[in-house]
Amino acid sequence: MAKFLLQASYLGEGAKGLLREGGSGRRAAIEEAVASVGGRVESMYFTFGDHDVCLVVDFPDNVSSSAFSLTARASGLVSTSTTPLLTVEEIDEAARKSVRYRAPGT
Repeated sequence: MAKFLLQASYLGEGAKGLLREGGSGRRAAIEEAVASVGGRVESMYFTFGDHDVCLVVDFPDNVSSSAFSLTARASGLVSTSTTPLLTVEEIDEAARKSVRYRAPGT
C-alpha cells in the first residue's frame, strides 16, 4: 500500500454539512469511501488555516487515490490536494540510484 497526505477544504455547502454532521460523521463517511477503493485511513485531523482537514491514507495504488480524490472534488463541496508520502527507506533507495542529468544551460 502507498501512503498519501490528503488535505481538504470545505466549500460553502460542504462546511454547512460539516456543521450538521460533526467531525465524527465526516470521519465515518470518509473511512467508508476510502475503504470502498481498498484503502484505509491511518489518521485524520481537523485543522486551522488553508485546509480544514488533513488525513494520512493508505491506498493500494495511485489509481485508487485518484478515484477517491476525483469523486470528492466532483461533489463541488470540497477541494482536495493529494501528496504521495515516501518512507525514509524509499528516499535512501532513491539516493543510491545513479541518474545521468544535465542541468539547464550547462
